[in-house]
Amino acid sequence: MSLATAFPDVSGMRDYALDWALVDVETSGLVARRDRVLSVAVVTLGPDGEQTGEFSTLLDPGCDPGPVHVHGLTAGRLRGAPVFEQVAERIAAMLEGRVLVAHNAQFDYDFLAHEFARVRRSLPVSRRLCTLALNRRVDPPTEDLRLGTLAAHYGVPRLRAHDALDDTRVLAGVLRGSLREAARLGLPLPLVPCPPRQDPRFAPKPPKTPCAFRNPGRLSPGGKLVQGMKVALTGETAVSRAELTERAVAAGLNVVTSVSRHTGVLVTNAPASGSAKARRAVAEGVPVVDERTFLRMLDDVRPGTPHGQPAASVPAPATPATPATAPPESAPATADAPDTASPADTASPADTAAERTAGTAPAAPPRPKPKRASGPLAGRRVLALGGTHPRAAAARTRIVELGGAAAINLSAGVTDVVLLPGGDGDRRMRRITALEIPVHGADWLDAPTAAAPGPERADSRQTPRVLPRGGVVDLPGQDVGALWSVTASWAQQTACEIDVVAFSVDEDEQVSRDEDFVFYGAPENPGGTVRLLCDGPTEQTVTVDTGTLPPAVRKVVVAAAVDGEPAFGDVGAVQITVGPDGGTAPLAQAVLDAATTERTMILAEIYRRGPLWRLRAVGQGYDHGLAELARGYGVDVAHE
Repeated sequence: MSLATAFPDVSGMRDYALDWALVDVETSGLVARRDRVLSVAVVTLGPDGEQTGEFSTLLDPGCDPGPVHVHGLTAGRLRGAPVFEQVAERIAAMLEGRVLVAHNAQFDYDFLAHEFARVRRSLPVSRRLCTLALNRRVDPPTEDLRLGTLAAHYGVPRLRAHDALDDTRVLAGVLRGSLREAARLGLPLPLVPCPPRQDPRFAPKPPKTPCAFRNPGRLSPGGKLVQGMKVALTGETAVSRAELTERAVAAGLNVVTSVSRHTGVLVTNAPASGSAKARRAVAEGVPVVDERTFLRMLDDVRPGTPHGQPAASVPAPATPATPATAPPESAPATADAPDTASPADTASPADTAAERTAGTAPAAPPRPKPKRASGPLAGRRVLALGGTHPRAAAARTRIVELGGAAAINLSAGVTDVVLLPGGDGDRRMRRITALEIPVHGADWLDAPTAAAPGPERADSRQTPRVLPRGGVVDLPGQDVGALWSVTASWAQQTACEIDVVAFSVDEDEQVSRDEDFVFYGAPENPGGTVRLLCDGPTEQTVTVDTGTLPPAVRKVVVAAAVDGEPAFGDVGAVQITVGPDGGTAPLAQAVLDAATTERTMILAEIYRRGPLWRLRAVGQGYDHGLAELARGYGVDVAHE
């Protein structure tokens, strides 16, 4: 089958004619640095879409195969299969010089990269393409974006689900169909350079065990240490720093790497040394003790309150009142929103992409039935073109107020276009005209009238709930926990780079350890409960496993930062969608517009509220950069 099939204008496919290597792996678990590949399949396609090669094999992983009920690969079936080193050369030859393609591509890429690293080789891939991310851009009229659903939509037969070779053959058909739709809409491909770049400013440190106790506040004059108290160390010490840390942690204290307004005490033998920690302690009024006093106090540490117990049971030290306005370097502490979100109705559970590869994934939550939007634009997806950033932001806000969803990119789901001043010069207008999408002037939003969408754009999907800035939605499936994804995307013509990051914070809006800061150079925390997936140049996803987050984590903050000098006024809106991980239907979405000067923006928070987890669309921007945002959450960015 050729890419030109059902697409007569072959010249329009030139930008999509590449050499492809389609990959699928079945694995013993979900964590690439720990688990192993059990089977692998590779299918190669030429620029014309014709298949040029095929290879598949079972592998002996040298370990327990994990969830046999998912992949069907028992230890007996794998016995006698080759080890990865025996097939690495053949796989490398098929990948060399081609774009790696997979559904949820970072998963397959990471597993192959680790397998190649174990045999002391590099994965010969310079670019990858995720068909899940590509179809988020296309926005086909399907209930979800799982591989089987897309196969049915694009007319691709599927014989054996969870079989690596059959899944790869199916993926080939999905890729062909997706590329034809991308060409019809004029969408750029979300190609990701490999491997990801590293940022030495945020190099991760060896992880430490999170403290089991809540922070009781600061050391009171003449008082005792309390379990959970945050302790910082600076300067030369008689006892080694490692031993001091080990003894403090054993006593139930939380040894932190930087000083903030939440630090309970700074230990130093030279308080006037002028170190960064000593200066910050003076500025924040943090108590200071010397090493000898601290060692003596370690012999009599008061019991603390474990995470998850009410704050009322925390011992009450004499702590200075927290200032109403945090210092500039402090991260925003957002109060819980009123209980305006009612629990979503639920339907049958949906399987996840994680379950496709390993049954160790948490159970998928029941698929929610979002509330039906009301208003003249209910069920419509409206793209605003042109205008200044404030004017475009106001138009998108108005679209949401009228019950519609504000689009930031052209896709198959766009039903209407609003032209603001200068919008008629947008390069997408030629494509919009060819697709016969209704185009309106700016005054249309004052009293819109919208005809029913044409048959080529009509679909029966449940539209996700549209959240305004500050809107809150309950995350269902709380009793079993769930893997949730927050996907951020922005205009595809954006010239500057944007980094999406996540902070896992405690009651004080502080990380327990630097490794709770997830970013491009350290894309997952030590437990793998929070991960960053880079799906393309203008789309990144944070996944959060609410079922296995430690009790110390009360909130996961998802933020974005613009690299270099540009601000979000140069970027425009950022859209977030939240849903169960794995291509299932999204639960909610929001379009967030920061003002023109901000360089960082808090996008969303997934937080505990009693026994429930909730998501809040935040959309709060700040003028400072990513390093200062990280320091505000307690990450030690600039070391002494």
